[in-house]
Amino acid sequence: MQNDVVVEQNWGLHAGSDGSTMEQASLIQQFINYLRAERHFSPHTSKCYTADLAQFCQYLVGQKCAPHEASTGGNNGPAALPAMTEIGGEAMNRRLLEVDTEVVRGFLSELREKNYCKSTVARKLATLRSFYKFLVRRAYLSSNPVAPIRTPKQDKRLPKCLEIEQIERLLSNPDTTTLLGARDRAMLETLYSTGLRVSELVALDVSDVLLDTSVIRVRGKGKKQRMIPLGPGAVQAILHFLDMRRNDSRSGNFDAEALFINKHGRRLSTRSVRRKLDKYLLEAGLDLSVSPHTLRHSFATHMLRRGADLRSVQEMLGHQSLSTTQIYTHLSGERVRKTYDETHPRA
Repeated sequence: MQNDVVVEQNWGLHAGSDGSTMEQASLIQQFINYLRAERHFSPHTSKCYTADLAQFCQYLVGQKCAPHEASTGGNNGPAALPAMTEIGGEAMNRRLLEVDTEVVRGFLSELREKNYCKSTVARKLATLRSFYKFLVRRAYLSSNPVAPIRTPKQDKRLPKCLEIEQIERLLSNPDTTTLLGARDRAMLETLYSTGLRVSELVALDVSDVLLDTSVIRVRGKGKKQRMIPLGPGAVQAILHFLDMRRNDSRSGNFDAEALFINKHGRRLSTRSVRRKLDKYLLEAGLDLSVSPHTLRHSFATHMLRRGADLRSVQEMLGHQSLSTTQIYTHLSGERVRKTYDETHPRA
């Protein structure tokens, strides 16, 4: 399976100092600025949209070249993506506006030939659909060329879930007699207690934790805010960490706002959370393919197994659609079936 590489280049997507779109902004630049300013998309999500559109532009450039000219680099390996002037220039704007449904179908066909997984193809299609919908709304086009294309049917993949005993082993590993160990215990307890996305976890401020009411305030996708209850284990772990943090001799240099900080006192990154989780998975003898998102899956699955209603779990997870949350009912259903088969006399 070919990996979907996020493009690091900026592709000429520059906004004004006030965040507004510059006068000569390319179509892609206008779209990305719209996602950031009006839809409140995170920098990471905007970056993924930019990468998808850059790859589509690469395909469009390749359509105007000699066979294989744009897709191979001869003896030097894969060719570079188109130059920023090609992506953001007037010629590319015209090419993007000339795109019809068959061109989009050709792009998707090329992705499948390169063995991109169905979910990646579906995401790139969704990016194009949103981009051209934006162009129609801004009166650049009268119709969306992507609209007639149906999203490919996805393979049903159940999210990985840890069992409660495995969760207990994982949570008990950090050495809470040290500041960083106390932080890691609080961090893992919070992930499992609330089902937060790792990006939401690292964005937490100290002021977001309302310990007197055992609630945490979360700013999710699209800057939507939700309140999630904190379990007693998480409350105690956070209290212990904050107490150690206040009493640390370096506390005056710590980021006063950020809840979870690194060894230098700055806000923790999502990559650091992943590295710390890997460390404790190894120590606990657990599957190293487990990710921070697995704790989110485990939270939802365990809640539903114990009788939580789907709507409540949806709200806590911050899912916009109930159908997204319903995937966890399949996991719970598997457990029910296993229990039935093992215990019913006539099973």
